[in-house]
Amino acid sequence: MAISLQKGQRVSLDKVAPGLTAGFIGLGWDTNVTDTGKDFDLDASVFLLNGQEKLISDHHFIFYNNLTSPDPHQSVKHMGDNLTGEGEGDDEVIIVDLRKVPEDVQRIVVTVTIHEADKRGQNFGQVRNAFVRLVDVATKEEVLRYDLEEDFSVETALIMTELYRKDGEWRMNAVGAGYQGGLQALLNRYS
Repeated sequence: MAISLQKGQRVSLDKVAPGLTAGFIGLGWDTNVTDTGKDFDLDASVFLLNGQEKLISDHHFIFYNNLTSPDPHQSVKHMGDNLTGEGEGDDEVIIVDLRKVPEDVQRIVVTVTIHEADKRGQNFGQVRNAFVRLVDVATKEEVLRYDLEEDFSVETALIMTELYRKDGEWRMNAVGAGYQGGLQALLNRYS
């Protein structure tokens, strides 16, 4: 049975999923019917950060044009861009092999942004049922789930969750923070 997280809640993966070695991070959402006249294109991205919470290099920014982390094991993999978000279940997926993430990566931040949000007149107030979940790759069981409940009426970028190292173990934080300025706002924050 998956644990449902609340905004700001932090949990140790060793405690909630002993033996977890690789995680499937699924992100999903639905868009409201709007009169913007443009389709929605939401994009999941991952920032691999050092101990100062800064992007290690441009190659440590994982998104639809850079699908794998630069380490030899490709420990973080984005499984591709979903242009519509239609249908049930996960819209975009990231696989993280926690055993193989290099030591210089201290934090893995999972975000969602709206492509060309300003140009299309779109924001997260027009998105509903957004969630992020962590599934154990070996057992296929959902371990953690965080459903966003806030109404982000002007935000065009969200930090959904982060995995981070503390005291030699991986932990997960349900962040749920919204930003104006889309992907560029997140790049500015972590550069």
